[in-house]
Amino acid sequence: MLSAAIQILAFALALLGVLGATVATLLPNWKVSIDAWSSLMTPISQMQGLWTDCVWYSAGVFSCTVKSSVLTLPAYLQTTRAAMVLSCTVASFGLCLASLGLKCTRWGGDHRAKGHTAIAAGGCFVLAGLLCLVPASWFTNEVITAFLTTDLPHSSKYQPGGALCVAFVSAGFLLAGGVLFCLSCPGRRTGRPDHASSGGGGRPVRCYDRQPKKRLNRSVQLQLHSSAEDVRDSYCLREYV
Repeated sequence: MLSAAIQILAFALALLGVLGATVATLLPNWKVSIDAWSSLMTPISQMQGLWTDCVWYSAGVFSCTVKSSVLTLPAYLQTTRAAMVLSCTVASFGLCLASLGLKCTRWGGDHRAKGHTAIAAGGCFVLAGLLCLVPASWFTNEVITAFLTTDLPHSSKYQPGGALCVAFVSAGFLLAGGVLFCLSCPGRRTGRPDHASSGGGGRPVRCYDRQPKKRLNRSVQLQLHSSAEDVRDSYCLREYV
């Protein structure tokens, strides 16, 4: 019962991780501008994401442009794109496996099959968490390095945005859910075997308990019968002679 509750908790954490990773992939504020004022009269906020670059004006106008050319993007941005999409895909596949490996469900096979499925789901969640954590860390490092090393004006520098925080939290949820799923599966059971037992509380009936005795009795009867026939034939032969 305890392991089933742990699996439900792990499934909830993994579901939050999948939703968070998907939202973080689509958010445009992976890095935001430091100075929110382009001039004294018109405040402006600039932000850049994995897919779009957005500008938020003081009048309430929010404008975004899609990054159309992939070849002009830096290597860390292309890697982050691919890793986040792959993380969402692997985590979604892990959710499908986790729904089959839950002990509170009736589908997914017997106890042994459910255990193997739950371990596979935990492995998918751990892999998805790493695929989300590593590119987010790399992206953060690039933003901080560019902020500290470049000589651009203060208004042209960027800092890590809210999407990175969502990515880090989602990676933590995925890793926690994957580890809990792997730990919720018990080890080798030491109870009675799964085959049917004889009576109410007797020991299990095995086919080799009685069958060899029957075969042994048949072989003994055949040997005795053949030896009796040999003795009779030899007696009749002496009488005839």
